[in-house]
Amino acid sequence: MSANQDGQDSRDGQDSRDSQEKEQPRRRQARGERRIAQLLEAAAAVFTTTGYSAASTNAIAREAGVSPGTLYQFFPNKEAIAIELGGRLMRQMRETYGEALAPVDPTTSLEDAVTAAVDRFIAFNCEHPVFFTLMHGPDVPGRMAEEHDALHATLLSRIETLLSSLLPGADPAELNRTAQMCLGLYKTGLELVLAHEGAEREAYVRELKHVLIRYLGPLVGDRMGHAGTPGPAPTA
Repeated sequence: MSANQDGQDSRDGQDSRDSQEKEQPRRRQARGERRIAQLLEAAAAVFTTTGYSAASTNAIAREAGVSPGTLYQFFPNKEAIAIELGGRLMRQMRETYGEALAPVDPTTSLEDAVTAAVDRFIAFNCEHPVFFTLMHGPDVPGRMAEEHDALHATLLSRIETLLSSLLPGADPAELNRTAQMCLGLYKTGLELVLAHEGAEREAYVRELKHVLIRYLGPLVGDRMGHAGTPGPAPTA
């Protein structure tokens, strides 16, 4: 074998080792991300079932099918798990309300606009019931509570902006009061929706939409292809 061939083989071998060394951290990172996702999914199940305060890292580890030692490699305590989980859900929630509260075409009826917004929010919360558990519980970790307050303020501002296009001439205090009422009605209805399943849950979703439409109908009038208030709520 020539010296040139020996040199080429040596370079090829070094390139292969370099590639393997670069690949190993990526594989470890991917395994770590999968493990974190597994632990967060388990935590969501435990928090939803028992509540945040009654949950424990041991229960989360059992739900995930790992040892407590494995859990502690990624999270030092229950609060850190809740903060990571809550942060991820809040980012998803911001995307959801960005879509749900986008400007409404004036030819859209009030019923259709309310239905579209409520359906998006309800779908998110039914898919992630732990979001309501964490954000509305009595013992939410401090940093997460602050982030939720900021999310609430942003959501309220988006509702006010949307209402301002439907209620031209309304003063800021009126817009704020109407937005607060809409958000309050929704949160109360959401709690009832999440407390039920199947056909009964669907019935509460319909009632929530009906309440919001009946509240906003007289205020909006015929500005959204809507004249007067709607008729009785549809029956199941």
